[in-house]
Formats: sequence, C-alpha cells, structure tokens
Amino acid sequence: MPTRCTTLPYAETGAFSGLLTDYIAQKPALAPFYNRWPALENFAAQIEEKKAAYTPEARQRLVTALREQYDGNAPAAVAANIELLAQETTFTVTTGHQLNLLTGPLYFIYKIVSAIKLSRELKAKYPQYDFVPVYWMATEDHDFAEINHFSLFGKTYAWDAAGTGGPVGRLALDGIDEQLLSQLPPEVPTAFHEAYSTSINLAEATRKLADALFGEFGLVTLDADRPALKQALVPLLTKEIQEQVSNAAVQATNAQLTAAGYKPQVYSRPINLFFITDEGKRERLEPDANGADCVEVTIRNTAKCHSQAELLELAQTHPEQFSPNVVLRPVYQEILLPNLVYIGGGAEVAYWFQLKDVFAAFGVPYPIVLPRNSAEYISRVNAGKLKKLGLTSLEVFRPMPELKKQVGATLGQEEISLKEQQQALAAAFQQVQDVAQRLDPTLVKTVAAEAQKAAAGLAGLEKRLSKAAETKHETAYTQLAALKEKLFPGGGLQERSENVLSILINNPGFIEQLLEAFEPLALEFAVLEEE
Repeated sequence: MPTRCTTLPYAETGAFSGLLTDYIAQKPALAPFYNRWPALENFAAQIEEKKAAYTPEARQRLVTALREQYDGNAPAAVAANIELLAQETTFTVTTGHQLNLLTGPLYFIYKIVSAIKLSRELKAKYPQYDFVPVYWMATEDHDFAEINHFSLFGKTYAWDAAGTGGPVGRLALDGIDEQLLSQLPPEVPTAFHEAYSTSINLAEATRKLADALFGEFGLVTLDADRPALKQALVPLLTKEIQEQVSNAAVQATNAQLTAAGYKPQVYSRPINLFFITDEGKRERLEPDANGADCVEVTIRNTAKCHSQAELLELAQTHPEQFSPNVVLRPVYQEILLPNLVYIGGGAEVAYWFQLKDVFAAFGVPYPIVLPRNSAEYISRVNAGKLKKLGLTSLEVFRPMPELKKQVGATLGQEEISLKEQQQALAAAFQQVQDVAQRLDPTLVKTVAAEAQKAAAGLAGLEKRLSKAAETKHETAYTQLAALKEKLFPGGGLQERSENVLSILINNPGFIEQLLEAFEPLALEFAVLEEE
C-alpha cells in the first residue's frame, strides 16, 4: 500500500519537551552535555575515538556471546552481521528498549528502523567501515507492570506473570498463551504467536519477534544479562563500590542542567547498582546508615549487610550477580559494544545528557546521542476524512479550537462577532452618562449599571448566535473531534499508545515504508499518509 511522507519540525507538533526541541535547534546551553552533534561528518572522529578504546578482547567477548545467544538460529543477515562484528572495522548503531509484549507502542518500531536506516547511511558515507544495527534488550529491568500490556484496536491485552520482581528477561512464559495469545484477533501474523509459543522466557521471545520483524535487515538483538558478558563489568563494579563515582558525576551535571533551565530526568543513587539475589530478585545496593564501610542489600522486608571488601570479592568472582541501574546501564552498553551512537526517545536523550561526566569518570567514550525518528501514520480512510474536512495531514497537528475554526470557514460557517455593536452600545451609554452628569450626577451609577446589563445581554446573544451557527455544521465538528482522537489518542501522539499490529495487519509493507521514509539525521517529524 503506497504512502506519501511529509515532515514538520518537532517543535510544531507541540508534543515534545523543551530540552529535546532545544537540542534539535542546537541551543548553546545544551552543548556541555553531549560529545558530538549527530551529523554524518562528525562520525569520523567518533569512529577514531571508539577504535582507540575498544579492545580486541572486548570484541571477541561480544561475538562469542552473540554466537552462543543465537545458537546457530540467527537469520542469514543477522548471522552475517555477527561475523562482521569480529572485524576491527565494524561498529554498531544502537537503540534499546524494554521487553514490551508484542513490541508495545509504535515507537519501539521507530527506534529500530532509525538504527537500521542510519547504519545504511553511515556505510554509504564511510564505505571502508561496516555498521551493524543493534537492539539492546532491557532484560534486567524489573518493572514488569510497565511492559505486561499493550493496546490494539481499542482493547488492552495483558499478561499476569508469576515470579515478577526480578529481571524480566528471565520470566518463564507460563500462562501467556491462555491469558494473551489466544485472545488476539485472528488477523495477527503467525510470527507474533510463534515468538512466544516457542520460547522459554521473555528475553528469547522478544529476540525471536525482533528477528521476525527485522532479521532480514540484519538487526542484531543483544541480551546482556549473561555471565560471560558481565565479566566486562568487573572494573566498573570495583570503581563504583570503592569510590561511588557515578553519583558525584551525575549530581554535578544535574546542577549544571538545572542552572541552564532543564529538569534532570532520572534520579541517581549513592551506588547505582542492583544486586540479583539467590531468589532471583533485583534489589538496590544502598550504603548502610551505620558506616561507610558497610553496604546493605535490601531483600524485600529483610536486609543483608556486606562489607566493602566482601562486595569487591563478589564483584571479582560473581559479577553476574550485579546489575547496573539506569545511570550505569549505558556505560555497560558502551563497554560491551563497538558503538558510535545511541538512538533514543526524548526522555532517553534527557537522561543521557546527565551521563557525560559518568562516562568520563570510567574512561569510556561517550557516544553520539540521536533522537529517534517519530511519526504519525494516517490510513487511507482517515486521509479521506481529513480531505473531506478541508484539512491537510500537517494541519491536523494544530489545537482543536484552531481546527474547528478552519473547518467552519471551509464549510462556510458565518463567524459571529458583535464587537462593533458592543462598541456602538458603549458609545451610546457614554453619551447618556454625560447627560446624567450634567443634569443629575446621582444618576451616573444607574446609567453605568444599565450599560453593564445591556453589554452582558449583547454578549449572551453573541454566544447564542455562535452556537446556532455551529449547530448548522455540528456533524462535521463531531467528525473532526472523532478524527482528532483517532490520530492523537488521549491527546497524545499515536506512537506512544498504538501497537504496530494496528497498521501491519492492513499494510504488511509498513516497515519497508518506514525505512524508505525515515531520515534519522534530518531530525524532522514524519507524517506517513496512505495514498
């Protein structure tokens, strides 16, 4: 199904934070918080910086882990990219996301398409290198309530899993068929069912679904919750436990952000690490109130206390028991990958801007930070409704009162205004007031009261006349309100609530169309309209 793509500035959508639109506008106040601006020519220096820091040992560790993860079952293009990663001339373009059921909101798809498209553009610009798109799965996240549901065709589907509270990637898929898969509409492609029905846990299912959707484009999906990969964390764990450097770095940056007029996105803790307990729970590490040399590991309603020496020993012997939080996860990512750029949403861009000094503290190159592509998809049916109302796909982003006024003008609705009459009435009463002032000043207040009463009556007539004019085109306004809600559910962007299946079922070529339409470095909001 062919589509036409137009774009508009992010700021004109009214849907993005000031920090994001200021970053896109390259406001000088944000310059201290990122390394290099996301432009093709700036990747040359980023490549050199990463090349100098990324060791052959790190590369071998990554490739070995990926081969084991896929266990010979990678799509051909993915397998080829894994082998490319063994070469010192190969770098990654990374995005990350939670393990949302059946991909969750549309922006998950947009993130990955952005990474795939940018990898292609970098290859065209720097043919002597190879660039592999990577999806970093947030398998260690433990907030199951954020990912256990999604919306499709106005209905919410959810899965109530047992054993939550630990890394979600490890969750067994017990009950998911009965609670969720069997409830899906029959039009849902088989791949969405098979990803879950043939997997042992949520991480494997999410990877298989990513393979089904993006495998042909070479997307490499990484689950970093693996003991072999956690070995790379040992120096970071040691430094964080001994010196607690990340919190100091974030607090200093937060002060700068606040002074520049921006609110920090994430909260940093004294130690930005979790601990995976023997029961499989992911719990915070917190400095004990009784002394700096003791760290308390909170396990629900109990507490275990380890000395710093004990924690350092655990970090050396069992680094897989540690899990970085939101502050240190990006550093772990950049230690593991030969990465050049991280692609994320507005909130992610905001918290990455808190981390530049954290990267410096651990001696890890800070990647280019790129806002993901965002889009609005308008079906042929909805495009027809827009046309009937006299609106374009870009005009529909305007506030409802403006749209209503524009549609009214298109339909020939008379604009009711009694401003001139109000002015004439005020002038008439002023003359009467002048007469009262000459003849009997005690009547001036009476005249003013009557003037106010008459003005209020005229204003009431104006409202009634406007309502009568609107009623004449009430059907069109009702259609406008319904269409606005359809395209912007709950007043927000479609990409934040709709699932890809709402489009993919009727338009199987949707992902290819996104790849054609998206220009990651253009930093423009895309509107795709079915023709």
